[in-house]
Amino acid sequence: MNRKHIAWGLRIIGVVALAVSLGALAQSPSPVHLSGLINDYTLEHDPNTGNVVGPWEIRGEWSMTMQGASGTANFSAYVTMEHSDYWTENFGNLDSSSSRNPHTHHITMVGGVVAPITNGFSVTGPISVTGNGNAAFPGSTLEVDITGGDTVAQSNIVLKFMGGAAGHFGSQPVHGVVAFNGTPAGTQ
Repeated sequence: MNRKHIAWGLRIIGVVALAVSLGALAQSPSPVHLSGLINDYTLEHDPNTGNVVGPWEIRGEWSMTMQGASGTANFSAYVTMEHSDYWTENFGNLDSSSSRNPHTHHITMVGGVVAPITNGFSVTGPISVTGNGNAAFPGSTLEVDITGGDTVAQSNIVLKFMGGAAGHFGSQPVHGVVAFNGTPAGTQ
């Protein structure tokens, strides 16, 4: 009888240990590194002036590093922008690369504040922006929202520009995808 009791006791201890370890894994902090792609169009009309300013195609890559338990994160993105076919057909010259007005931006945020939101978290803070390598839109702020669902916890990114950058990137959110979330495949 003692052997049966010992065997059952060991099984119960094993099940409890497994449950505790799975619970700890589920409550572990967000991944320390995230990255992915930006792929969207900006607003077509400037809401302040009504001028046709787009739509602009915006494409690029982004990266975010969580700063441990500090409640902060660093974010960077590099994107290209150019007028869409719609714009060049209606307001420019479809056959002219100058009508597309291609240009680049580097966007960086250091020490953005991390806060929980529905289905994810946000990182908000002042940003440094370049336009073709030159300083642009001083005093701008960015909110980066990372959200997901029950199958992929971190699948979507939304950029919300404020200040001078909103006049260029638009007041509507810019969307993208999380391609790498710092966790092994299949364990999200």
